Amino acid sequence: MNTEKKREESMVTGGVEVLRNHRADYPPELFEALGAVAEEAGRDMYLVGGTVRDWLLQRRPNDLDFTIDSDAVHCCRFLIRKLKGGTFVPLGTAEEDAGRVVWRGLVIDISSFRLGAGTIIEDLSMRDFTLNALGISFRSFVDSSRPLEIIDPLGGVEDLQNGVLSACPDAFTDDPLRMLRGYRLWARFGFTLTPQTLAAIRDNVASLSRVSVERISYEMDLIMASTRAHQVVSGMADSGLLFQVIPALKAGVGLSQPESHHLDVFGHSLAALGNMEKILKNPEFYYSQCEALLREYLGRPGIVEVLKWTALLHDLGKPETREIREDKGGRITFHKHDGVGRDLVLKLGRDLRWANDKRERVASLTEMHMHPFHLCNVRRKQGLSKKACLKLAKRAKDDLIGLFFLAMADSLAGKGDTKPAAMEEELGALLCEVLATYRKDIEPALHGPRLVTGKDLIEQFGLKPGPEFSRILNDLQLAQVEGDVQNREEALLWVKKMLKSMDPGL
Repeated sequence: MNTEKKREESMVTGGVEVLRNHRADYPPELFEALGAVAEEAGRDMYLVGGTVRDWLLQRRPNDLDFTIDSDAVHCCRFLIRKLKGGTFVPLGTAEEDAGRVVWRGLVIDISSFRLGAGTIIEDLSMRDFTLNALGISFRSFVDSSRPLEIIDPLGGVEDLQNGVLSACPDAFTDDPLRMLRGYRLWARFGFTLTPQTLAAIRDNVASLSRVSVERISYEMDLIMASTRAHQVVSGMADSGLLFQVIPALKAGVGLSQPESHHLDVFGHSLAALGNMEKILKNPEFYYSQCEALLREYLGRPGIVEVLKWTALLHDLGKPETREIREDKGGRITFHKHDGVGRDLVLKLGRDLRWANDKRERVASLTEMHMHPFHLCNVRRKQGLSKKACLKLAKRAKDDLIGLFFLAMADSLAGKGDTKPAAMEEELGALLCEVLATYRKDIEPALHGPRLVTGKDLIEQFGLKPGPEFSRILNDLQLAQVEGDVQNREEALLWVKKMLKSMDPGL
């Protein structure tokens, strides 16, 4: 027996013991109730799919997946009765018999054999990837006197051991979303798709159009939330699947840029995503004086996905705005690509059914992504004014730090010959200065009580609501930031002087 075969059999044997050990991870009454379900059904159920896979990887899944030859919904309802609690959630379509029981934070899915399957072997063979085509007898799992074997018709244990993703026969024909799910499994586990599976994906890319947008968007968000988004999205581009999901990105392939860049537009976008992942992993390395604020920002729900999406999409407007300026020696420009990019991101967000907040944040960051670079230029020439900090803070709102993360990822992704020297160091110093000014001078003005309100302008100065209200209140806010106004009395006097300058007859 060769060494590889011994290692393989060792894993299977050890895996069985690991599987039984996982009984202790769950409340004993759950398995007692499930045993009663199997007894009432008069036949065995099987633990299958991700549950078996995760147990072999020594992970504790919160979801338990079962299959039985028929009557899955009946089994779910009987399980709730035996548990004396739980919520039933119907799953599948009219042609599928499947249900979910949610109990004490656990999710128990029970499905009948897949359409046309008469045995557990046939059912497992109809799944997406071989490492999910694994099963064990539930009766043997709970009864230590019975021999426990892993049902593995397609070599899933070996693929799991080797860290590869092999598609089951006809997997992508039955459900094209499985192509995207393969990349999501790569993102989660770091496994690689086999050459045969990649070839099948390339052959079936166009069929993804048959899948609902909501399902596609869900898988893409899981990929972006992982620590391997750059690697996986790059792989999706290689197979063409990425451009089926986001067609607008393909226009950047082969689209050259000015000499400050060393990559085409699409390659730069991918590099920005990769650098964003590096920044998120160790933000203090890039912004060394702001650690507490950085961590607080990154702890907000959904922010990691927003930043990764923005890194990938921030130059979406470049293909539409690209010009070769013969009057400037053939220089390539992308005038107003940030604004065009915002519109394209808003459209993409609607197409992918993103929530309004997520769509607006990604679009706004895309529109503002050049601001830190412009501010670096200003700071280099004449220093940083409080007015400039206030303007940036008001536009970026809660994503001021995220905007600088995006700028850093964008800068690191550009390594052309004419790129300004020490750009990343300038961005690091600029954020710290902006944040210091924000905490000391801007935050009290933005979030403290208003010294003068619109009501004051009406009652004390006889003004009628109109465009000048915003101008007066914004200029007053700036005066407060710059220290020219300290209290309400000074603010009212400031307004009086401003009105007089606007109309000397007052």
